[in-house]
Amino acid sequence: MYPYQYDPRFQNLFPPGGGQGFPAFPPGGGGQGFPPPPPGGGGQGFPPPPPGGGGQGFPTQGGAQPPSSPPPAFTPTPKLGSGGPSLYAVDPGAISGCLYRYTYIWPRNGRPYWFYPTFVGRRSVAGYRWTGSFWVYAGVDVNQIREFQCV
Repeated sequence: MYPYQYDPRFQNLFPPGGGQGFPAFPPGGGGQGFPPPPPGGGGQGFPPPPPGGGGQGFPTQGGAQPPSSPPPAFTPTPKLGSGGPSLYAVDPGAISGCLYRYTYIWPRNGRPYWFYPTFVGRRSVAGYRWTGSFWVYAGVDVNQIREFQCV
């Protein structure tokens, strides 16, 4: 064993009643040096879910909810025609007109997909991407978007 010396300066560090040198933690909070839980708390030491939260302990990103239905059944036709490379980057101001609307994205690399944008930043767009079965939260750099069309 490691020898140690008792230091009486530390005996009142915790309030008495907790046993083993630790304070008691009464259910419901309050007392024993702990403040009571705030009104409307989530119970058992957890805060209440935020308004518009995702439920089941999973908050939604940015408070925006995914669409409640799948995207349209049709696939839009790209307006650039040939599908060849584009020399211009997508303007975030242009795609901001598609906020909270079903948007079809043709990326520079990869397969096109349905997207439901909920946030447009200076160089990126975030929202929900359709997997074919459900919506997942995702983000994309606007430089990686070749073309988009919102419906």
